[in-house]
Amino acid sequence: MNIFQTFWVALRALVRNKMRSFLTALGIIIGVSAVIAMVAIGEGAKAKVAEAFSSMGSNLLILLPGTTTRGGAFGGFGSMPTLTWDDLAAIRKEASAVKYAVAALRTTGQLVAEDQNWSTSINGTSPEYFLARNWDIASGESFSDSDLESGNKVVVLGQTVADKLFGPNSQAVGQTVRIKNQPFLVVGVLAKKGQSPGGQDYDDAVFVPETTYMAKIQGGLQKYVAGVIMLSAVSEDATAKAEKQVSEILRDRHHIEPGDDDDFSIRNLTEMASAQESGMKTLSMLLASIAAVSLLVGGIGIMNIMLVSVTERTREIGLRMAVGAKPRNILAQFLVEALTLSLSGGVFGVALGLYAAFRLSTKFGWPLLLRPDVIVLAVGFSALVGVTFGLYPAVKASRLDPIEALRYE
Repeated sequence: MNIFQTFWVALRALVRNKMRSFLTALGIIIGVSAVIAMVAIGEGAKAKVAEAFSSMGSNLLILLPGTTTRGGAFGGFGSMPTLTWDDLAAIRKEASAVKYAVAALRTTGQLVAEDQNWSTSINGTSPEYFLARNWDIASGESFSDSDLESGNKVVVLGQTVADKLFGPNSQAVGQTVRIKNQPFLVVGVLAKKGQSPGGQDYDDAVFVPETTYMAKIQGGLQKYVAGVIMLSAVSEDATAKAEKQVSEILRDRHHIEPGDDDDFSIRNLTEMASAQESGMKTLSMLLASIAAVSLLVGGIGIMNIMLVSVTERTREIGLRMAVGAKPRNILAQFLVEALTLSLSGGVFGVALGLYAAFRLSTKFGWPLLLRPDVIVLAVGFSALVGVTFGLYPAVKASRLDPIEALRYE
């Protein structure tokens, strides 16, 4: 009996008991679909996290000033100005692993344009800020270094602010808005950035030159930076090196003795992203464990049903042996039956898993990222489960005594 005949006989045996065959394969279907859906959703979630952190900026570090101490109570980092403009200049000059270093000054205020107004975040910074944040200009242009030096009253609007003041799809560039009762010329509108992991709307903000900010919007602290400093490393691998260099520069400039606490704090967003990714990996491992248990249960179900099938078909096995079937033919027949059950379960599981992944990604708004290697691996593993758990019943059937089998009632 060749392999095609063996497969045909096995298929007919399974079709005779459709419901039992389906219920047997159900464990494999659930296990494989869980693997496919878990991996697709896991990859989509990781991509969403990566997108959220990349929207903050490229290889970004945030440098915060020190903390106040009053009556033994600490105000927290940022509550006391300790970073100077000279510190910023030194970082730009001496920290080789830092690509961009920009001040970020921030307040909240009302913007007025003709008959519309909107309360938003007003930020003072330099042109390199948009490069550090990987933030493109959708229309117009950013303010320039000459605007920075001259303290020109120019402003770049976030997309949300532009829509609120001038309406969607309107031309905001060239218009005038009033900030603190002072007219500012709109020179650019930023591309839509979206939300932060915490839900903050990045596009609900406007940006002006830092010199203009300190002169016209909120008075500065003379030599101190009244905000934070944003640092962009030359590469992702250089982020830790940039953090170390900046720390060493500031400790030296601030005359901090070895063993003393820093009067500043550096937040590494790459580490935050890594923590998020680690959490996603833990969740993926949990889901993978559940899927593995489902496959194991499915394999046990296959073994159980194949043992029942051997018992039910004892006379059939004896008859086949009596007319010339060899033990290896009986072994092959029951192995093929188990393999067919597991493979068909694997194929149906892939279809169900893809459907579940599509529905979940649509519901949560995550990208649907499918991995062909995982699909092939899941189907291959289901076949392995079928062969492994079908081997014992097949061996038992092939070792039956033909005479005893014919006598079986």
